[in-house]
Amino acid sequence: METTVVDVPERGRFEVRQGERVVGLASYHVENGQMTLPHTEVDPSLGGQGIGKALVAGVLSAARERGLTVLPYCSFVRHYIQQHPELVDLVAVGDRPHFGLETADR
Repeated sequence: METTVVDVPERGRFEVRQGERVVGLASYHVENGQMTLPHTEVDPSLGGQGIGKALVAGVLSAARERGLTVLPYCSFVRHYIQQHPELVDLVAVGDRPHFGLETADR
C-alpha cells in the first residue's frame, strides 16, 4: 500500500497515510520563517516499518521547499536530523546548541 505525507494546514499537522488511512502525524506551527515541530506519532501497530522516518523526511522536505528553518522540539525529529547531517542546515546555527545539534554537521 502506498505511503504518502500530506500537509493539513487547517489542522496544523502533516499526516502520513497508507491509502486513505491516517497512520501518523507531525504537529507543527509556522511563524517568522520557522517551523516548530513539537510532536510526532505513528500508529504503534505499524512500528518498525519506516513510517515515522517517511513522515519526518516529508516534513523536513516541505520546510526546505518553503525556505523555513525548523525548531525540532520532538526528539524523533532531532534524532532523524542527527542521523542525516545533510539536514542540520534546516536548524538555524544559533538554535543548534539548544537541540544538541552543534556538532551534527561535522
